[in-house]
Amino acid sequence: MSDSLDTSAPGHLPPAALSLTTPTGLQSIDELTRRRRIVFALNVVTYLAMLWVASLVLGAGGWTWVDVILFAGFALGTPWTVLGFWNALIGLWLLHVRRDALAEVAPYAPAGDEPTPLRIKTAIFMTVRNEDPGRAILRLKTVKASVDATGEGGAFSYFVLSDTNSADVAAAEERAVEAWKAADPDGERIVYRRRAQNTAFKAGNVHDFCERWGKDFTLMLPLDADSLMAGPEIVRLVRMMQVHPRIGILQSLVVGMPSSSAFARIFQFGMRHGMRSYTMGQAWWVGDCGPFWGHNALVRIRPFHEHCGLPVLPGKPPLGGHVLSHDQVEATLMRRAGYEVRVLPEERGSWEENPPTMLEFAQRDVRWCQGNMQYIKLLGLPGLYPMSRFQLVWAILMFIGIPAWTLMIALLPVAAWQARGMADYPVTLAIGLYITFFTMYLSPKIAGLIDAMLTRGGVARYGGWLRFAAGAAIEQVFSFLQGAVSTIRTSIFMIGLLFGKSVVWGGQSRDAQRLSWADAARHLWPQTLFGVIVCGALLLIAPAVFWWSLPLTAGYLLAIPFAVLTAEPWFGKVLQRLGICGIPEDFNTPAEVSAVMGNGR
Repeated sequence: MSDSLDTSAPGHLPPAALSLTTPTGLQSIDELTRRRRIVFALNVVTYLAMLWVASLVLGAGGWTWVDVILFAGFALGTPWTVLGFWNALIGLWLLHVRRDALAEVAPYAPAGDEPTPLRIKTAIFMTVRNEDPGRAILRLKTVKASVDATGEGGAFSYFVLSDTNSADVAAAEERAVEAWKAADPDGERIVYRRRAQNTAFKAGNVHDFCERWGKDFTLMLPLDADSLMAGPEIVRLVRMMQVHPRIGILQSLVVGMPSSSAFARIFQFGMRHGMRSYTMGQAWWVGDCGPFWGHNALVRIRPFHEHCGLPVLPGKPPLGGHVLSHDQVEATLMRRAGYEVRVLPEERGSWEENPPTMLEFAQRDVRWCQGNMQYIKLLGLPGLYPMSRFQLVWAILMFIGIPAWTLMIALLPVAAWQARGMADYPVTLAIGLYITFFTMYLSPKIAGLIDAMLTRGGVARYGGWLRFAAGAAIEQVFSFLQGAVSTIRTSIFMIGLLFGKSVVWGGQSRDAQRLSWADAARHLWPQTLFGVIVCGALLLIAPAVFWWSLPLTAGYLLAIPFAVLTAEPWFGKVLQRLGICGIPEDFNTPAEVSAVMGNGR
């Protein structure tokens, strides 16, 4: 099927109106601009109001160098929280006030429900590097079986794209694929390819596929080694892309899979109910300039191959060289090429696994950090849409805010010492700002809890009211503790970036595993030391401030026992047995999830 704009397709506006719409002809540019202006105004007003209150608190009694640093840190660390608050609130409004929220954010979605046969070919591939071959390929086999069950299996082919540099793992990969091909009647549509060199990392792996096989397919569906998708949802997404050839990337909403790891289980419980309203709100105003997460998404091959090649950044690593976090850059280039990038904000048949321990989570975070910091060198790319450029800025700010908050917490004892002798210190205003900030920080999770409670059968999907309430309470405490551990790790890493420190990208641990006290102490002693110094100083200087600071600082003191406990297999089994912090798939398990759960759950 041609990638040119098909104005005869259902839902397209007349050609004369195309200049006033997004490339698919489905949404008015004026309407999207209006939405963006509303969101911009809400965020700017909220942000400036918070800065004004912060200036009143910090400037009481006159400004000192500590006050200036604290204010600068607050200014850098607050934007992400403000936008998250408004995304969640807008999403909640769409889901429970507007009549048809999906029509407002995804006007292309109805095409997926039409029972039209597939006329285009799609390549489904899994990129792997030093992963467990049996585990990864089982997931790809499960995807194929699910797609075949829809009756549309002939429109798909399957590829294992390996960048593995271990000879033993590579040999196991090849054996596993050969066994799969021998047992499958469609063996000629199953391909294994291993690159000798990991040039340009995953992005290079994908572009090598496009060079070799891209001309044979219209679409590709990249999967990571921990990805899983249901066949009916894949076919539905392909139908949307088939009807709307000016959608260049269609990203599914990826959710976590059931896990026996206590850490992953609690983390994805919070992510699951928090994502729905947040993603719906974001999609409402981001529109045709949406994000791309690099997997579990359909991508139109020809424009991707022709327009989404990544530059080699000037300078040496860590910020120079090949782009690590390629996906968001590819999204901006796809939109620049005249194709829409969309996120379908529905929980339907798209899964991934989350890191099983605090240490694995922190390692993943610093990989993302280095990749996002490289975007600084890409902000000047010519021809990007303002919304796309904003996406890059936002990805940078997400991590710049972390050391800003860490510095603010480090200076808390100094600020408390300054305020101690101030007779007219605005205590009430400071407490009000503190509570307001934390309410906004937690707003995506709070909105998710409200959404579940307002949705018919929403709480039942999480095992009922008692389990849902217990899970919500545990997850709120968990999020504060986990956040404190992550911020120190990321802050230290960002300092290392200034001195040339770089991450090593390799295979990831995905199974529940015990973490020894010695390993936890070896990796998390900086968090503990930081917490002892800050909390000890606060106890001596201003005990009341110490107690108020605990949501921020307790995670430092408890970093080691927190990491050990949440990695304990017995703790995960207790949560499983009680059904606490369970996600919907724990209580109503899809066939695809059941098929892979016995292999490393």
